[in-house]
Amino acid sequence: LSIKKCDLKITTNNSNHHTEEISTERLMLRRGQPFTITVHFSSPVHSYLQQLKKTSLTVQTGPHPSKADGTQAEFPICSPAEPRQWSAALEEQDPWFWTISVNSPARAHIGHYTLTLRAPGADCHLGSFTLLFNPWCQGDEVFLPNEAQRQEYVLNQEGVIYRGTENAVLAQPWDFGQLEEDIVDICFTLLAVGERRQRDKGSAPRQSPVSVCRTVAAMLACDEFRGVLSAGGTGPCCAGTAPPAWLGSRAILQRWLAAQCKPVGSGQCWVLAAVLCSVLRCLGIPTRVVTGFTWAHNTNSSLSVDEYYDEDGTMLTRDSSARVWTFHVWTECWMARADLSPEYSGWQALDATCQVKDKGLSFCGPAPVKAIKEGDTEVDYDVCNFFAAINAKCQVWIQTADDTLKPALGGTKYLGNNFSTKGVGSERCEDVTHRYKYPEGSLQEKEVLGKAYRKTKQVQTGSSEAEFSSIPPAHEDPVNLFIQLQAKSCLLLGQDIPLSVTVSNHSGAEKVAQLVVRAQSVHYSGVPIAQLWKEEFHLTLRSNEASSLQVSVPYSLYRGEMGENKLLRLTAMLRDEDSSMYLAQEEISVSESPLTIEFPEAMVQYQPSTAKISLLNPLTEPLEKCVVAVTGRGLFYRQRKYRLGPVQPNSTQELQILFTPTQAGPRRLTAQLTCLQLHNLNSCKTVNIAAA
Repeated sequence: LSIKKCDLKITTNNSNHHTEEISTERLMLRRGQPFTITVHFSSPVHSYLQQLKKTSLTVQTGPHPSKADGTQAEFPICSPAEPRQWSAALEEQDPWFWTISVNSPARAHIGHYTLTLRAPGADCHLGSFTLLFNPWCQGDEVFLPNEAQRQEYVLNQEGVIYRGTENAVLAQPWDFGQLEEDIVDICFTLLAVGERRQRDKGSAPRQSPVSVCRTVAAMLACDEFRGVLSAGGTGPCCAGTAPPAWLGSRAILQRWLAAQCKPVGSGQCWVLAAVLCSVLRCLGIPTRVVTGFTWAHNTNSSLSVDEYYDEDGTMLTRDSSARVWTFHVWTECWMARADLSPEYSGWQALDATCQVKDKGLSFCGPAPVKAIKEGDTEVDYDVCNFFAAINAKCQVWIQTADDTLKPALGGTKYLGNNFSTKGVGSERCEDVTHRYKYPEGSLQEKEVLGKAYRKTKQVQTGSSEAEFSSIPPAHEDPVNLFIQLQAKSCLLLGQDIPLSVTVSNHSGAEKVAQLVVRAQSVHYSGVPIAQLWKEEFHLTLRSNEASSLQVSVPYSLYRGEMGENKLLRLTAMLRDEDSSMYLAQEEISVSESPLTIEFPEAMVQYQPSTAKISLLNPLTEPLEKCVVAVTGRGLFYRQRKYRLGPVQPNSTQELQILFTPTQAGPRRLTAQLTCLQLHNLNSCKTVNIAAA
């Protein structure tokens, strides 16, 4: 055979394999699905049946291709094609060309492949292609039957990540960018680096989505691998770009590659989850980002976690790394669990944030979400860690002047609330709490918790299946006094914080008590930042009487040291004449006034248009050195930055942005403001672009 050229039919094949957005110049395929090539000859081939018998195709991937491990295969061109292995069939033939349909098995290794035609006397390189997981193929472990979900969890590049508090969920736009052409190569580089660094721990086959998920998660922030980002979840951001400054995953991955595969900045949980989501979606695994509020971190599977305050209500930092996080962000990936019981197929929780485990710091997962909900803590892949994080009880302790610890009455907190993810095909927030937990107080919840608590006895008897440390019984709240603290769950920056404290005396006698109300700023990881405000009251409560106080925290006192997530912990500490101490607490999120984005009523592809961005200054001082950065796939070629003059207090400044949309359909514009007074204020709006 004298081969002139090979037409890889990139446009047709990529469209059929849902990869046309990744590249129009390279062959991007999904496993378990046929693709077509046409081989053109320099001279006519007349006895094609005889030639076919002597001809075969070879595919191979990886640095050391081997038939034994499935990274190399040689197969004849015959009919019909065999769906469970590499195979090829002749679709059309002419003396001057053959059109061949090639099929990859649904469990082929993902990666960069070469395709070679072998004939007597010579081998001819036909071309290269990239093979990804295939959620459209029923035989693939990542098969997802719902097309709308495939569009969202594999192909949608524009996401939303939720932060804030359980009572005030704040949305942050995020650009996953998984279909940008350079990202697929970066993802396979990341996978290769991770495989090399864990080679001594055993093989990590690329045919298994479980193995690929674990390799990628380990590469993101675990200190052992020195991956894409440095772990930064428990305190201030380390050197590098702070998490709130990131707008998407692509810049992070590009910078990691340019830095010769070394960490490029601080990776707090939502950034780690977002980058993990980008990589897995790029490789073809359906993935979404999930946020849970009030999360017990670093408990090492214990169903109890403690918080400590002094007698004035000041939050204390103890040596223990276990603490309650205001929110935590992880990913879920969709796959069948051939390695576990089939009932555990579906969504799997995968957390790239390093956690304390028996064998040291490590990521967690992929753990079947169903196993977490059912309390099947003996199931592998860190089900016990996830279960403890969302079901632990938090006991609050008061450290007295002589350093003894007393339980705060009324201070027990129940964790694992309001699990949220972006809805399919919309910007709305979808509540997925029911996938992780039964309704609070239900019979099913009690049965599941009972099953987990029984593991305690197995720990004490040394059973290898036991995972949980014992949980102390909750302290019974006495009925003498009751304290309630109320505050708005979310405030605009610049506003004073109104608080309402109600103290009730349910005893049969008059009570004298001291009340301390305090505001302090905290990191989302439960680490205190600064004491901002305190006020004390002396109360005399008659029997069966309630007393209400209205107080206010001035903006001038809390504006200075709020931290990157602008979270405030409000506490009311009550101490009666018997030295009993009662605690009420609330956490609020301070939200900056958002930028407002406006579009014309009708916008058409390739026709110039204008967007208007308005900035309202809610503060009592001018906003200085304002810079607005705008991005939008299909709207702008690259990020643009605009400098604004000072914005006076309680006034609005408008910015007109000229652009020409190049892509039709729903397109999102994201704007980010940075100035001396406000940092990384994000807003976004989606507009529908009519096709030209």
